[in-house]
Amino acid sequence: MASIRSRNNKLLFDFTYKGIRCREQTILVDNKLNRSRLNVILNNIEAEMRLGRFVFKKHFPSSPRCSYFAEIDEKTEDAKNNSVNTEEQKLVTNIPTFYEFTSEWLDENKIQWKLSHYKNVSMIFERYLIPHFGNQALDEITRPQIIKYRASISEPKRLGRVKKLGNDWINHVMTPLRGILNEAAIRYDFPTPFVNIKALKVEKTPIEPFSLAEVQLVLSKVRKDYKNYYTVRFFTGMRTAEIDGLKWKYVNFDRSEILIQETIVDGYVETPKTSASYRSIQLSQPVSDALRRQFKLTGQQEYVFCNNNGNPLDHRNITKRIWYPMLIEMNMKPRRPYQTRHTCATLWLAAGESPEWIAKQMGHSTTKMLFEVYSRYVPNNTRQDGSAFDLLIKQTQMDKTGDSVYE
Repeated sequence: MASIRSRNNKLLFDFTYKGIRCREQTILVDNKLNRSRLNVILNNIEAEMRLGRFVFKKHFPSSPRCSYFAEIDEKTEDAKNNSVNTEEQKLVTNIPTFYEFTSEWLDENKIQWKLSHYKNVSMIFERYLIPHFGNQALDEITRPQIIKYRASISEPKRLGRVKKLGNDWINHVMTPLRGILNEAAIRYDFPTPFVNIKALKVEKTPIEPFSLAEVQLVLSKVRKDYKNYYTVRFFTGMRTAEIDGLKWKYVNFDRSEILIQETIVDGYVETPKTSASYRSIQLSQPVSDALRRQFKLTGQQEYVFCNNNGNPLDHRNITKRIWYPMLIEMNMKPRRPYQTRHTCATLWLAAGESPEWIAKQMGHSTTKMLFEVYSRYVPNNTRQDGSAFDLLIKQTQMDKTGDSVYE
């Protein structure tokens, strides 16, 4: 039976043709994505063999076995040239299969993507798109087929997965599918099938910020070696990748600021999330004090918060070992560490800080997020909506006798 095998960590084809066992080496390293790619090719080879259309030198032009199969290849090509059918007419257009174009498209787009995004998109092709569309010519993929595929991936199929995929993740899968089909349509001059397929509606995840009393309780109970870390998280609004990638060279005690210039994502140093994310965060007194304490511990290291080897913290490990056990011990509702960022925004708003200033501190390009999400968590000190405006009117719209000008 034909298979993909590994030799010295390089993949090879292992199949039998005309009674001869063929083991054809490739230059691809042994990983899931490359195995998926070669399995698509192997399926095509087996199909061509069954149809009597397999030409050995077409697939393995550098193989020493080409001379052995030369006569068979010549007869096969003669038979193909004398048989005109729809499939051959398609081959003349040189439109590749979905799998064949995938590698080219990923390589072309890699330059404009962060490494973490490239790895994520590659995983989507490997796990979802290539197994379903890999063997099809790009212009054979239809709009109904795409819609049916989108519906099918929401259902749990793998052993142990009982929950459906969320709409947000399904949209993530469909985004590179749309991108590759739209590019192929332009390049090979056929109408794109990805037409009027709107993204699925994604319900907004409610944010659950901590109150100031809860923040103070957390900081009083957290393990001492992580108190500085969570103080900075709660009172700067930094994203996880930003605080984990924070280096001492970006902390300026004289100017009382942190510069956000780099992040850490899956162990790789990357640029901040957006252009607005490059920013200066002003240090409050609790943050300044926490960083000065931390400097005594890790000031000789590159990263502000690091392990004993000086390497950046693994946020998944910290969340599992420190964050959730701490909340459970304090009988607090489990919340993601990212809620520290939401907490900071709501505390700034509650303190009466300027929305424009808060947006810059958070790395938002506008105040839209503040007014749409965070502002509803600001406590209403009047306890009656609109009463502050009524009070303003009463104070400024009186005539000299003290009577209202509106009466």
